[in-house]
Amino acid sequence: MTQAAIPYLFLRGGTSRGPYFRRSDLPADLDQLAEVLMAVVGAGHPLNIDGIGGGNAVTTKVVMLSRSEEADVDVDYFFAQVSVTERLVDFAPTCGNMLVGVGPAAIEMGLVPAQDGETPVRIRAVNTGALVEAVVQTPGGRVTYAGEVEIAGVPGTAAPVALNFLDVVGSRTGVMFPTGQRTDVIGGIAVSCVDVAMPMMIARAADFGLTGYETQAELDADKDLFARMEAVRLEAGKLMGLGDVTKSVVPKIGLIAPPRAEGAHLTARYFMPWETHPSLAVTGSQCLAACAIAPGTVAEGVAAPVAGSPEMIRIEHPMGEMEVLVTFTRDGDAFEFHSAGVVRTARLIARGEVMVPAQLLEG
Repeated sequence: MTQAAIPYLFLRGGTSRGPYFRRSDLPADLDQLAEVLMAVVGAGHPLNIDGIGGGNAVTTKVVMLSRSEEADVDVDYFFAQVSVTERLVDFAPTCGNMLVGVGPAAIEMGLVPAQDGETPVRIRAVNTGALVEAVVQTPGGRVTYAGEVEIAGVPGTAAPVALNFLDVVGSRTGVMFPTGQRTDVIGGIAVSCVDVAMPMMIARAADFGLTGYETQAELDADKDLFARMEAVRLEAGKLMGLGDVTKSVVPKIGLIAPPRAEGAHLTARYFMPWETHPSLAVTGSQCLAACAIAPGTVAEGVAAPVAGSPEMIRIEHPMGEMEVLVTFTRDGDAFEFHSAGVVRTARLIARGEVMVPAQLLEG
């Protein structure tokens, strides 16, 4: 079998990891691109044994970068979620954790010139249209990954990457509450369908017979739970105007419970949606934070109250906490969500070439 080489960087972004490519090094046609990415990852096997995936949805993610043609944007960020066990690629969502690595990768690739000290990188998420500014640490004009910031789910510490999400409301649907209601009832379960950074179906864990404090392993072993959640999710997708989401990873699922730690606002379990996230997605954290502070959602009476804007929302997850700085306007039932910001870390793990069957790049 003749093989072809594709240059890539391999980075951890937040609590996910995967290959980062130049978009120009890959096929323009999405069907052909999907075949290439499945070969890269090794989709269709629980261990991704014939590729560089890690056998988990947080390690089968792919990023493709290019210089943006927009005047106020540096980089276009195109994301692909490759399935672990199925031959399936979803180009619909974005990924906030992999977004953390976009700024460093863009500088490493020469797409953005590094400044001395810090380098701001304005990023357009191609999948959703969202605009994000990343601030990367570049002392001496080079990306540094060493630092003192610790994030739950990643061992050790690293340099901070600050992300400011500039237009997160209505990432896919154009509105924060795409069903027209802040709470809907589907199959007897109260849910809030929220579109902030990532379309989500959010419900109380107790309504699914859970405490909300279960471990990832306990949740993944509960196949009946996933069947019940998926039935509700499919209906939520239709109500949100997303159509048949049977093979789409959006909307994602969030189950919430009251916080346990002092000063935290709520506990969450995040689903991708067919397995439990080991911690919490960056995009999902923003959506959950928005739900937590909006009146009339399923979070009312579950999340700790928020005095005013701005506020650092602390969300507990299976491996610790995530903080989201939010700004908003709230007057009685009137509510408007303005912005969300997080600080995460990234690390360049490897650089080189990944091999795929040559025929996949032909035509």
